[in-house]
Amino acid sequence: MEFSEHIKTANVEDVVLQQPLHPPSKGTLCITGHHLLFSDREDSGRQVLLLLRNIDAVEKSVENLLTYFGLFSNAGRSDRATESSGTIIIKCKDLRVIQLDIPGMEQCLNIAQSIETLSCLDCVVEMYPFFYRPPDASLKDQWGLSSSERYYTEMEELHERWRLTTVNQDYSVCPSYPPAVIVPRALGDDAIKKVAKFRQGRRFPVLCYYHRKNGMVILRSGQPLTGANRKRCIEDELLLQTVIEGSDKGYIIDTRSAQQAQQARMLGGGFESKSSYSQWKRLHRHMERGKPLQESLIKLVEACGDKSPSMDRWLSKLENSKWLSHVQTALSTAGLLAECVERDGHSVLVHGSEGTDSTLLISTLAQLIMDPSCRTLEGFLRLLEREFVEAGHPFQQRCSHSAFSHARLQQECPVFLLLLDCVWQLWCQFPLALGFSEALLLRLATEAYASDYGTFLCNSDKERCALQVKEKTHCLFRALLKPREREQYTNPLYEPNELAIWPSVHPQSLQLWKGFFLRWTSQTHHLELVQEEIRNMVIEWGKLALT
Repeated sequence: MEFSEHIKTANVEDVVLQQPLHPPSKGTLCITGHHLLFSDREDSGRQVLLLLRNIDAVEKSVENLLTYFGLFSNAGRSDRATESSGTIIIKCKDLRVIQLDIPGMEQCLNIAQSIETLSCLDCVVEMYPFFYRPPDASLKDQWGLSSSERYYTEMEELHERWRLTTVNQDYSVCPSYPPAVIVPRALGDDAIKKVAKFRQGRRFPVLCYYHRKNGMVILRSGQPLTGANRKRCIEDELLLQTVIEGSDKGYIIDTRSAQQAQQARMLGGGFESKSSYSQWKRLHRHMERGKPLQESLIKLVEACGDKSPSMDRWLSKLENSKWLSHVQTALSTAGLLAECVERDGHSVLVHGSEGTDSTLLISTLAQLIMDPSCRTLEGFLRLLEREFVEAGHPFQQRCSHSAFSHARLQQECPVFLLLLDCVWQLWCQFPLALGFSEALLLRLATEAYASDYGTFLCNSDKERCALQVKEKTHCLFRALLKPREREQYTNPLYEPNELAIWPSVHPQSLQLWKGFFLRWTSQTHHLELVQEEIRNMVIEWGKLALT
């Protein structure tokens, strides 16, 4: 179906736009297949371009124009000021709230219907990344920064005991894994296929991190399908035994409570038993996922939008959202994982149920804590690509709606946003240790929900391959490393640090990420302006020091 079939009214004059941090303005509103475009009548150079995919909810009502044209001088009023009109309130996934006052009820309803329809199109190849063509890039440019193949090539220390297998080349062994993954050299591909059948989502244990300081590794997988009958898989046991060869034990960090793991057994899932995996010590750390985490985000955003002057009321709402508790749990679990590898000197297997959410969250954070190469701008983007995009985090399902949507919750879950919040906490606690700025985290939080680029499209590498995402769209991570962007997203205070950075998870050490959750308030905006001025001064001092 053509986009034009969804657009009954393409443009409207005399629309009043009210948006955060700007005074009301009057102008022309245009709607296209992917964007809303508002052009200010009085300031011809000022335009507002909103990607329709960024819209989370649309609310409309019928009002009288006289109310809104009172915002302007008598000379600016329309002869239609007593006619019926409509108001559309647009709530965005980046937490912006925009109000459009449109003359003519019919035009308002047409615009609202078009926005609702076009912002919810599920067909991936109809989304804007397939149409976006920046002037400074070509579709022939190299896609991406990292992969299992590149990681394996760079880590020569791995080659003796580990190998790169293409057993999943056609995605038939595990639909959510990339074509190539790193597995123990001692196991052949036939054994790997048997292990895959024994793991949730066929996500067999794969290496995601090698710690150069002591040779220990982090693996991730789905839960074992032991079931109520306590099924076993000899190949799975052999794989894990091979991993800790030469060591007295390994750790399994299960991101479910012990009770949840027991309940999963009754449903066909389960955990690694002591009798079958005698040298592996299981540690349970309950991390919320799915609906509870999404509801936590909704409550937090509601609290941040509360206009009540009561501090007690606001703090109560903030606490009831439990968002900072989720941040605390994620950081403490990642810290535990890093401690097992860095301090105790043991390899670790991480999994929850599917292994596509909290598993990826804590493996990513642990690498950031331990590995200085992951803390540069490029290193961090490579880490995200390897551990979230390539590893099968279902971005399209998890980020289809944000905190404002009226739609019934399905598979939405802000795991990636929680990751970015945790990284921001690290950034605050170690302002010199991370080579990227808060602006990068804000950009990534926005792009995950609505983007010009194809990086966060689909739910797996298999889906991206089938739709030719890498051939027909542009890569966000590549774009962020271009000179102009790189300068904006680099931390000018960065000093490389070879040591691990251990986060404090005490409640007094964790903060609300004001830059994201309160980003459209005047207080945060003023703070950003001051921070940008300081940043520019530091950059200039750095240039002077070099001369």
